[in-house]
Amino acid sequence: VQLQASGGGLVQPGGSLRLSCTASGSIFSVSVMGWYRDVPGKQRELVATISSANITNYADSVEGRFTISGDNAKNTVYLHMNSLKPEDTAVYYCNSRLRRRRNDFVINYWGQGTEVTVSS
Repeated sequence: VQLQASGGGLVQPGGSLRLSCTASGSIFSVSVMGWYRDVPGKQRELVATISSANITNYADSVEGRFTISGDNAKNTVYLHMNSLKPEDTAVYYCNSRLRRRRNDFVINYWGQGTEVTVSS
């Protein structure tokens, strides 16, 4: 299983970016997909998650500015980031909790990070 993320870059404060991530390989079912971020000097933190039932969860710091959405048929998750702030600067990691086969346990997978820099 691979998670391929894309969409990071440099943006000015107040700007927008969209991240996307697709899980591929031998997948029976995906339970949750989401985004986390690494900021130097801090532990990895949750940004947002979305379940296969479209239940979403956001960090307080991004609530109202970021929107997570998913395409279950494509095992893809998107993160629409609006009103970006310098403190959103981080490496963003895609995450998926999924089963590779019907009777498998749910396993956590991570994609490669994509860098988001918010600066004027």
